Amino acid sequence: MKLKGLLLPVFIFSLAFLFAESDSGNNSGSSGNVGKIANSGNRGRPYEKRTLVIASPHPLALINPIIENFENEYNIDVELVQGGTGEIIANLRRYPDSVPYDVLWGGSYTTVFPFSTFFEDYHSKNEPFISEAYKNTEGMFTRFSNVPSVLMINKKRLGEIKVEGYADLLNPLLRGQIAFADPETSSSSWEHLINMLFAMGNGKPENGWNYVHLLCKNIDGKLQSGSSAVYDGVAKGQFAVGLTFEEGAANYAENDDNILIVYMKEGVVFTPDGICLLKNARNPENAKLFIDYATDLPVQNYISRQLNRRSVRSDVEIKNLFLSEKEIHSISADYSYAVEKQKQWWAEFHNYMNDAGQR
Repeated sequence: MKLKGLLLPVFIFSLAFLFAESDSGNNSGSSGNVGKIANSGNRGRPYEKRTLVIASPHPLALINPIIENFENEYNIDVELVQGGTGEIIANLRRYPDSVPYDVLWGGSYTTVFPFSTFFEDYHSKNEPFISEAYKNTEGMFTRFSNVPSVLMINKKRLGEIKVEGYADLLNPLLRGQIAFADPETSSSSWEHLINMLFAMGNGKPENGWNYVHLLCKNIDGKLQSGSSAVYDGVAKGQFAVGLTFEEGAANYAENDDNILIVYMKEGVVFTPDGICLLKNARNPENAKLFIDYATDLPVQNYISRQLNRRSVRSDVEIKNLFLSEKEIHSISADYSYAVEKQKQWWAEFHNYMNDAGQR
């Protein structure tokens, strides 16, 4: 696998993760683990080229094992371009007539869908096994994993302060102890902004802005540089609470009893991220094969059991570390409306930060 960065150098680590075994007798026809996946019968298909270019914001710990096993299974050389979703989209806009990638792997629905014209419709062979809520109804957005927004708690730093949801973050004792990134540059913070507007507005986001205004005051001018700075800061004890995504918090909570995951009592939005086929991709058949591969049962079992991500498949169980969706007060968000209002909501958030003297 060849790897390129968009703006910053990325170091490649040699990873030797084994994929979790898939259930025998499943309907998808796959068995064994991904490292020893049974021959799918696709070897030797007459692909136009045995290469594939994948652009992804995912961390290397997730990317490397899946791509390496994909390369070994299908004898396809993958070139990985790693960078933020915004950077990747900017490159697509910069070169509309010369698509530099075959696949975008990553990015939440609300981040990617505004640029749906860059992507080709494709329905994976695994769509019958995808949970009803995460079906590819748009044509261009195949769900890969299910990523709810959560609060990450450092129990020692928090002390006796109670935090069960968004409302508790307005406690004056938490002023300056809350980690949050700019929703214009951090996809996890953007998802949290959507979540809190719908949750605190009781389904009407325009009614949630008073809460956002008060939260901006309690953030105390300390917006973090990105998603990783939020969960790293909480883990290191720099902050008592961080507004982040489940996997970011779980990677610490799994090995540190001092870290706690809180699902907001006012309501949690479960947001899928996806895999998209680029229009005019140079290697479309290989791209489709990768989309099928990443949503097949062995890979989905692996991300659930080893990488603290929720699968979008109905036949994959979550880890005991997490609460099930039935145990969480989940709420829905109008994604189309959020996409329509995205720039306006960014500007409004920045105005509240400025009003508080905290931009």
